[in-house]
Amino acid sequence: MRRRRPSPAWAVGLAALTLLAMPGKAGAGTLLRTRINADIRSTDPGTNRDANTDAVVAHLVEGLVAFRDDTSIGPMLAESWTVSNEGKTYTFHLRQGVKFHNGATMTADDVVWSLKRWLNPATQWRCLSEFGATGIARIEKIEAPDQQTVAVMLDQPTALFLPTIARPDCGQTAVIHRDSVGPDGKWIAPIGTGPFKLGEWKRGQYIDVVRFDGYVSRTDPRSGFTGRKTAEVDRVRYNVIPDSSAAKAGLLSGSLDLIAELSIPDLEDLKSRSDVQLSVTPSLSLTGILFQTRDPLLKDVRIRRAIALCLDTEQIVDAVMQGTARPNNSALPIGSPFHGEVETHGYVQDIAEAKRLLAQAGYHGQPIKMIANKRYNFVFDSAVLVQAMAQAVGINIEIEVLDWAAQLDRYNRGDYQAMAFVYSARLDPSLSFEMLAGPKATQPRKIWDNPEGQEMLRQSMTIDDAAKRQALFDEMHRRFIADVPMIVLFNGAELTAMRKNVKGYAGWLFPQPRFWGVTVE
Repeated sequence: MRRRRPSPAWAVGLAALTLLAMPGKAGAGTLLRTRINADIRSTDPGTNRDANTDAVVAHLVEGLVAFRDDTSIGPMLAESWTVSNEGKTYTFHLRQGVKFHNGATMTADDVVWSLKRWLNPATQWRCLSEFGATGIARIEKIEAPDQQTVAVMLDQPTALFLPTIARPDCGQTAVIHRDSVGPDGKWIAPIGTGPFKLGEWKRGQYIDVVRFDGYVSRTDPRSGFTGRKTAEVDRVRYNVIPDSSAAKAGLLSGSLDLIAELSIPDLEDLKSRSDVQLSVTPSLSLTGILFQTRDPLLKDVRIRRAIALCLDTEQIVDAVMQGTARPNNSALPIGSPFHGEVETHGYVQDIAEAKRLLAQAGYHGQPIKMIANKRYNFVFDSAVLVQAMAQAVGINIEIEVLDWAAQLDRYNRGDYQAMAFVYSARLDPSLSFEMLAGPKATQPRKIWDNPEGQEMLRQSMTIDDAAKRQALFDEMHRRFIADVPMIVLFNGAELTAMRKNVKGYAGWLFPQPRFWGVTVE
């Protein structure tokens, strides 16, 4: 008797789609069906998390403030706030009448309880370290002068307090009802204030979020994670489908309404479909080539600069991204309010100068091993083009392909010569530099070990004056380009495909789909 082999996860997820009787319908209500490439890790915001978890949970919970489309900070559960005591005290004035999913009205006591829960080490909040002894500032006190006001006192001023509590990977420092946890403090389920509440979670197959009829929306236009966030469908189902081909088949058959994170080949295939619409939005992610500046060969800045000068960045980006992205050599992504005129100056291809630098450095064809992966096709394709262009000036690059987990391990240990890599989006310019700059002795994953750059980064995290921060970022950019610890090639793009009956969807600089304001006709 033949034993049946278990179905792969993508097949289970695709099979679940066929259980839906009619496209866009969920019983008597409307349903939007989308796809995630892996199951969420939990429903506890900003703790046991990954990007998929953040994307789902963002529909269920909200924080005091949130990022706007242009990456500035806007109000969310706070109507307004003031900063006093030389930048060390933030006083938030709360919106009135906001409801939790259990019908309770949000008060200042709920905000204080939530903030203190995040700061409890037992919660294992991702961003706890930001408010510890070595973080951006230590939170010394949280109090509620009245039921509509919350005051947070810091030990020192910082420009990053609001951007940090708004971070999606911090769970937006969500305000939740205390019944989200049991008497023992263990997590049960999110009772938040978001436009959707948690429905059924069938592990490995799908997660449903359902419209919260008691939602009290802001009235200002939708922008980033703030503004008007009305749920226009009764339910959103996130189908777990790891295989991108299966997801595309689901879209074309009508059993999926929307799929995000398209690959460039999938985008090209779907362009000619009359029943599909596409959304192409620039994102804040960075793709480029990292150098281990402690490597015996690549510690010579002349060799790193020669590699930068042999590249035609525009040609690489056009070939890899097919018109969906623009070249950018700056650590500050295009789209950031701080990506100014200075940041447009990077590396210009100069073959003669590249050869001169190589000769001066005594380079004579020693191999340079570059790690890449095929999980992100644009990363691998970029590595291949860099290899070819470098070969034209006599630089011998050998590509070693690893799976993504193995590459991440090597990256975190600083165990490589060169690496084609992608950094996820950072919504504040200081954080864009922070993911790159730092002492390698204690943080081996950091690529730019420049003491002056680290001091300027520290200042940028303290100063709240936009013009002074811009001056710091401009000087950091110039030094980054001069040191060549990395060749930034381009910022990414969020590529989304939808059925024609999906209306109101909009991508933004942070590559995370938002389903409030979206309808299925």
